[in-house]
Amino acid sequence: MRPKNVSKISRREFMRLSAAAAAGVALMPSFACSMESIPAPMKRPFGRINFDVTTMALGGQGSIQWTPDDVDPVGIILKSFDLGINYYDTSNVYGPSQLNFGKAFRDLNLIPGQPGYDEKLRESTFLTTKTMVRWAKGGYPDLPGVRNSTQGDHGEGAVADLKRSLSQMFGNGDGTYPEGAYVDMIMIHNLTTFEEVDIVYRGLETPLDRNGNFGALVALRDYRDGTNITGLNPENEKLVRHLGFSGHNNSPAMIDMIQRDSWDLLDGMLVAINVNDRRYLNMQYNVFPVAQARNIGIIGMKVFADGAMYTKEPGWSRVPDDVVRIIGTDSVPSKPLIEYALTTPGIHTLIVGIGEINEDPLKCQLVQNYYAAQIEAGALSEGERRELEGIGARARKGETNYFQLADRGLTPPRNPKITKGDKVRLTWDTSYAGDEPLTRYEIMRDGALVETIPHLPQVTKEPFTCELASGNEFRIVAVDAAGRKAETGILTG
Repeated sequence: MRPKNVSKISRREFMRLSAAAAAGVALMPSFACSMESIPAPMKRPFGRINFDVTTMALGGQGSIQWTPDDVDPVGIILKSFDLGINYYDTSNVYGPSQLNFGKAFRDLNLIPGQPGYDEKLRESTFLTTKTMVRWAKGGYPDLPGVRNSTQGDHGEGAVADLKRSLSQMFGNGDGTYPEGAYVDMIMIHNLTTFEEVDIVYRGLETPLDRNGNFGALVALRDYRDGTNITGLNPENEKLVRHLGFSGHNNSPAMIDMIQRDSWDLLDGMLVAINVNDRRYLNMQYNVFPVAQARNIGIIGMKVFADGAMYTKEPGWSRVPDDVVRIIGTDSVPSKPLIEYALTTPGIHTLIVGIGEINEDPLKCQLVQNYYAAQIEAGALSEGERRELEGIGARARKGETNYFQLADRGLTPPRNPKITKGDKVRLTWDTSYAGDEPLTRYEIMRDGALVETIPHLPQVTKEPFTCELASGNEFRIVAVDAAGRKAETGILTG
């Protein structure tokens, strides 16, 4: 690490300056430009992972991927380390992002085997990469509803992506990596369809054919555990410590991904969350509770809708001109958007792509986002969160989340079944919530309410169950917090 000066400010002063800066009030003293003057960042326990993660994390897109000519992407990473940020996210589909992390890691002495290797700093840093290949090996078939994407010319599967990440961040980018190199987590990236989930679990839910192909998870487990069950890890390497997945679009498919994990493989979930989430098929009332119940670490993303909350047209960023380099707008400031995400129940940290850093903290995206992220998980009431949603509605009338499925409202209980014997047995799978959380299921027999079942997150494929005395016609009714109802058809057996 580079030397720093030793001026300090108190936590109380730090929070006062945070609020002032977010409001655009220039009260910050000049010495606060020093990273050493800022107290250590807030941290939260990271699900079942034995790690306390900073509430502000650095995303590997923004100017780290699409770098404008006048921006140093390595400088963004180094300044994040100076701030004390300890969670870093990148991906095999983020262009030069991993290479830029590699340059920063050399400056920070984070390359194993090199003189001055800072093992303590490496152990205190949580580094996540991602693969968009659903298969373990190359040569995979082109199947409907299944996307496979990577960069480079290795032409292989998820295992090759893992090794590519290590080579780009800790090696020379030529496919090799030093002994002792690892990533803390690799995620199956941007899961969108149920068909993709099917592929990912091949070889776990189905017989493993070592001579054929199989899903990414069973192979990446070998590289987590140092085993060679798949035949793809003959040297019994341990290159990753945790496995996870990410999704922007389809919360039901993400629920399916968690429910099918009978091996407790998934330690982390990266998911889109912002103030306009409830205007779509939302994440916070659907997949979040399931992940919470399984004690999965939850990382938020798309807090600014990839810049669509501000100046960029809705749509995926492609080029440097797409990178937003301002700190909010007068009508939609950045601080409330970050506070909303970080007070969404279940969130542990929030990755943000940075377009602009500046020596003036009032003009620095990184510093301003850092200030805004110093908030406790339960700091806002539900009423205050709804007020923040009003701020989000000012941006393009709330229609910013092009990456999310459209809202479909509260759905009836899914897959209802009835079995009649001495008693009537009803089973069903979870309803999907609309813009309010689910609260309960009402069981109707011959037109009368006979049972109320509290809704709990359905964390496995085991359905909800209710046994009743005999009757002729039954219905199962889902009820949300607004009292709205969605019911099955008549079940008669």
